[in-house]
Amino acid sequence: MSEATTATVHVTVRYFAGAGAAARVEQEVVEVAADALVRDVLADAGARRGADLVRVIAASSVLVDGVQDRDRSLPVRDGLTVDVLPPFAGG
Repeated sequence: MSEATTATVHVTVRYFAGAGAAARVEQEVVEVAADALVRDVLADAGARRGADLVRVIAASSVLVDGVQDRDRSLPVRDGLTVDVLPPFAGG
């Protein structure tokens, strides 16, 4: 009997400003299931990196290959880039 293999893809997640501080990295390449959505990538990041990042992600805008994904429902694909942009202060 052979085991079923789950297809995976590699996604780059970039953390800007406070998101980088909460994640403790500026970017990382993660391996996720090929049928994952952007929200799954972010949930996994929060689970791995901690509650501070979970809070920042909840308040952040998310760009997928430079295009805003308001509901974080876009499907992932190999080589995709997800940017986490927390609210910025200043003028």
